[in-house]
Amino acid sequence: MTTPMPGTRPQTRGVRTDLLGIYLNDHLAGATAGAGRSRFAARSHRDQPFAELLRRLASEIAEDRASLLRIMQSLGVPRRRYKVAASGAAERVGRLKSNGRLYGRSPLTLVIELEFLRLGVKGKELGWRTLRALAEADGRLDEHELDGLIARAERQMNTLEELRVRAVRDVLLTG
Repeated sequence: MTTPMPGTRPQTRGVRTDLLGIYLNDHLAGATAGAGRSRFAARSHRDQPFAELLRRLASEIAEDRASLLRIMQSLGVPRRRYKVAASGAAERVGRLKSNGRLYGRSPLTLVIELEFLRLGVKGKELGWRTLRALAEADGRLDEHELDGLIARAERQMNTLEELRVRAVRDVLLTG
């Protein structure tokens, strides 16, 4: 066995819990913003097919956030409340964005919300995939649960893309 050079870390199959804690808290911040935005979108759109699908997605996104919290707890990763609070506040401030209308919602708002949600779900899927890759080195991670979370994120992205394309056509095409 060789001795590592001074100032370097030995190569092991262990998980860097310090970095994983930062990573998971960043994902929790994103999950908080995504859960808030999805609830807001679900409340804001009453037209079919958007209303029912957005309500279902908002419920699933909230469940996924709860899954992340359970995984963090099982790994002994503390929740950084300041990150969660900041992301929740940023999501609410994001609702005030300019939409070309002084009062009320622009029809374009739905397109932007769906794109935001799709990006968030893609990020969530990548987070689940990262944890899945670590599951071989850390028995506290449930491979089957992570496979299910990855599959659900893929379904959510497909649903959001179908809704986004429909919204683009409804909003941006004339006649």
